Amino acid sequence: MQTISESQLTKNVDLDVPAVRLTGDAIAHIKKLQVDNEMNGFGLRFGLQGGGCSGYAYDLNFEEEPQPEDEIYEFDGVRVFMNPLHLEYLRGSTIDFADTLMQAGFQIENPNVKRKCGCGTSVDF
Repeated sequence: MQTISESQLTKNVDLDVPAVRLTGDAIAHIKKLQVDNEMNGFGLRFGLQGGGCSGYAYDLNFEEEPQPEDEIYEFDGVRVFMNPLHLEYLRGSTIDFADTLMQAGFQIENPNVKRKCGCGTSVDF
């Protein structure tokens, strides 16, 4: 796993745009995962990793506690932890969950993305 350095993330941030949004379906699925995996109280880490065919890949994981530098957002009892260095590229993102015949999983709509990879997990800014 590659990490992203501070020098790689240096855009201007529009503080009027919410950092992240969770849809009702995403909140419901996160709560189900927490119960099913005995992770009640854990937060969702939303960030970026270097890599993927377009340059960056989204990072969604459960963590018990935030890191000291994290921004913390809460949606109907679901905490989201975000490293402030990633906010510049993730601000305004919406996390949804879809379960259809074609695919099931979290979907991220990010207005900052310039290019998406065909695999759906890699983005470029």
